[in-house]
Amino acid sequence: MTVTDIEKEKTVHVGVAMPQFTPEEDVKNVADRATELAAEAEQQGIGTVWFNQGAAHDAIVLAAAVGRDVPRISVGTAVVPMHPRHPQLLASAAKTAQAVTRGRFRLGLGLGAPDLLTHAYGLPYPPPITHLREYLGALRPLLDGETTSFEGTTLQSHPVGPTAVAGAEPEIPVIVAAMGPQALRVAGELADGTMPFLAGPRTLAGHIVPRITEAAARAGRPAPRVIASVPAIVTDDVEQARAAAVARLAFYDSIPSYRRIVEREGAGRAVDLALIGDEATVAAGLRRYAEAGATEITVAYTDIAREEDRRRTWQLAGELTRTT
Repeated sequence: MTVTDIEKEKTVHVGVAMPQFTPEEDVKNVADRATELAAEAEQQGIGTVWFNQGAAHDAIVLAAAVGRDVPRISVGTAVVPMHPRHPQLLASAAKTAQAVTRGRFRLGLGLGAPDLLTHAYGLPYPPPITHLREYLGALRPLLDGETTSFEGTTLQSHPVGPTAVAGAEPEIPVIVAAMGPQALRVAGELADGTMPFLAGPRTLAGHIVPRITEAAARAGRPAPRVIASVPAIVTDDVEQARAAAVARLAFYDSIPSYRRIVEREGAGRAVDLALIGDEATVAAGLRRYAEAGATEITVAYTDIAREEDRRRTWQLAGELTRTT
């Protein structure tokens, strides 16, 4: 069964998350492989590809390179941790990416993990909500090319020269990976939306969408984007795909914030939020996210699937975007 056989109830834009490009994947050149995959996504009708920030490649640089080489697809980061990049450095990178891609770059930000910051960088973890508010307060003027100074309790920003980048237009969307009540409030007030991961349809409809929408309305901002990131695999071998998903997603069961969001959905483990099955099964699952208020969906973790299943999943993503 294809997506054309499924009742179309609501427009849904489906993007895809790029693989993590680990050394085990035997990739000869990460930029070449990412460009190859993005070109495939573009041919399938997929509108956006997202790049994660790990310890190896830089997500913004890679997104810019791919966006330059694949001219009809949007690119974004999902997500770049705020730590330890100062807003001026992050704004410079994002504006350069916007110019390189001719306006097709989207900046996804995360609060970062305390253990990573202290262990990897030897830096203290600031109060997360205060820092998020102050970081966004300093970042937005810089993204707009202003030279406004910012004084906060967790950071200071004093540009010493022009911050505008020629060609960095239009305004860069800032999407925060916010799921908790306080982070959603800040994202609604100061950002353009949120990109929750492992937040199921019940959690979207009852928690994330109303909180961020109310915060945006109170701040006089437009309705926020809610980009739901969903692990999904189209396959005929459900048992094999689920075993791969169990192995990859078990990491999130050890993180309190993700445990809470999974439990809010009524699920026991992160893998319970994965959509695994044939085209009709996965399409129906993705539509539930749209019905719950997601303005966009990102199909994630397809790199854990067999190559033929990854291609089937991306084909479905493109069909959903083109035909709804």
